Amino acid sequence: MTGLPQPPQPIVEMTGIVKSFFGVDVLHGVDFDVRPGEVHALVGENGAGKSTLMKVLAGVHRADAGTVRLDGAVVEFGHPLDAQHAGVTTVYQEFNLLPERTVAQNVFLGREPRRRGLVDRRRMRQETADLLDDLGVDRTVLDPDRRVASLSVAQQQVVEIVKAMSMQTRVICMDEPTAALAGAEVDLLYRLVRTLQSRGVAIVYVSHRLVEIFDLSDRITVLKDGHLVHTVDTAETTPDDLVRDMVGRNLGSFFPARTDDGPSEEVLLSLSDAGNHDVDGIDLQVRAGEVVGVAGLQGSGRTELAHAVFGLRPFTRGTMRVKGQDVRPTSAREAITAGIALVTEDRKAQGLALEQGVEANARLVLDAVAPRQAPERAARIPELLSSLEFSARSGSREVRYLSGGNQQKVVLTKWLVTDPAVLVLDEPTRGIDVGAKRAVYDLVRDRCAAGVGVLLISSELPELLGVSDRIVVMRDGRLVGEVGPDASESDILAIAAGATGEAAA
Repeated sequence: MTGLPQPPQPIVEMTGIVKSFFGVDVLHGVDFDVRPGEVHALVGENGAGKSTLMKVLAGVHRADAGTVRLDGAVVEFGHPLDAQHAGVTTVYQEFNLLPERTVAQNVFLGREPRRRGLVDRRRMRQETADLLDDLGVDRTVLDPDRRVASLSVAQQQVVEIVKAMSMQTRVICMDEPTAALAGAEVDLLYRLVRTLQSRGVAIVYVSHRLVEIFDLSDRITVLKDGHLVHTVDTAETTPDDLVRDMVGRNLGSFFPARTDDGPSEEVLLSLSDAGNHDVDGIDLQVRAGEVVGVAGLQGSGRTELAHAVFGLRPFTRGTMRVKGQDVRPTSAREAITAGIALVTEDRKAQGLALEQGVEANARLVLDAVAPRQAPERAARIPELLSSLEFSARSGSREVRYLSGGNQQKVVLTKWLVTDPAVLVLDEPTRGIDVGAKRAVYDLVRDRCAAGVGVLLISSELPELLGVSDRIVVMRDGRLVGEVGPDASESDILAIAAGATGEAAA
C-alpha cells in the first residue's frame, strides 16, 4: 500500500437504519456516517427519508433496526436531550427560540450559569459574547442583549448555532439552513459553516439547493424512497449526475424550452407610475404567454410589489390595468375577480389550511369567491394535480403531512382552478426538491402556452434566467433595470446592488 493519507474515523456511524410509521417503511437499511471537520450533504427528493434519518440521529425517533455508533461505541438516543448531551445537535428550519428573551437567555435556556443560587446574568452575557467572538460573528451583527423577536431569520439561525456550540457540540445537523435566507445572509451562513469545520465539528447538511451543496460539502449521500442510492465525494460527481441519482431519471435540460412564438402582443397586466408606501414609480407590463422575472436583494421590494398587485397592500397612486381594464384591487377578492392569482412565499402560513385535505385546500379560493361555479371548476382538480405529477397516494391525507413539493402543488392547483389571466409567483420553488421544481417550471411554461401572463419572483438567479423571457431588477422599492435571459448572474447582482447603471433588454 502507498502512504496515501487515510480519512479520519467517523464521529457518527449509522448502519442498517430501518424505520416505519403505521406500517409504511420510510427507511430501508440506510448507512450513513460523518467525520470530524466534514460537511456531509444529505440529499434526495421530498419523501426520500432525509428528515427521518436525521431525526433518528437527533433522538427524535428510535430506529426499528440498525445501529448508531458515536466514536465507535453503540448508542441509543431515546430523546433529543440524550443526543445533545452526547454532542449531537440539530438546527431545524423552524427555530426553537423564545422571541421575548434575549440572545444570551436563549443560548443558555435551561442551563443558565448560577451564582449563589441565582442566575448569573453577567456571566451568561459574557459567555455568549465569547462564543460569538469564537465563531467570528461581529457584535454589530448580533448582540447578546438583543431580543430574539427583533432579529432577522439569519440572525436567529446564528443564535441556534451559538446555542449548539455552547453545549460542546461535535455534530450539527442543519435542515434546509438557507431556505429563508438571501444574499449576504447566505454568505454569513457559509462563513459559519467554514468556521465550524475548522473547529473539527462534523456537519450534516440537508438542502435542495445544488449550488450550495457543491460549494460547501465534502461528501454527498443520496437517498431515494427510503433507500441509500450511494455516497460519493463531492469532487467526483456533477449536478446533472446528482439530479439523476435523486429522481431516478435524467431530467434533460432542467428548464423547459421557451416557445418559438414567444409572448403575444396582448398586455395582460400594465402598471404605470404605480406606487404605495413600499414601492414607487413602477412601470411594468406582462404580456400573454410571457414570464417576467423579478430580481433584487432582500428588502428590495419584490414581495411588496406582488402584494400591491394582489391588493394586499394596494397601490395608492399611478394606474393599473388588467386585460385593458382600469383596476386597483384593495383586497384579495377584488384581485381574484380581476383575474389575478398570487402564490405567496410562505405556503404554510398563507397558502394552506394544514388540518384539511387536498381537495378542500384546492377548493379554498373557489368556494370563497365563486361558490356557484365551484363544483364545475373543481372537477378539474384531479387533472391539474396529475399534470403537476402530484403523488396520487397522498390525495386523502391532511396537507400538513405532505412533503413540501406536494404542498406547493396543492397551492398551485388552488389558484389554477380560478383560471387567472395573471399568475404571480413569489418564491414558488423554495424548500422543494428538484423533481418538484421541474414540475413547477413545466407548469409555468404550460400556462404561458395557454395565454397566461406570469410574474415570477425568485431569489434563485439560475431559476430566473432559466424560466423568464425577461427580468426586471428592483432596488429600494423601484425598478432599476431590465435584462434578457442571456444575461449573467453577475449582471443582475450588479444592477441589484447599484454597482452599475440601468440595463436594457
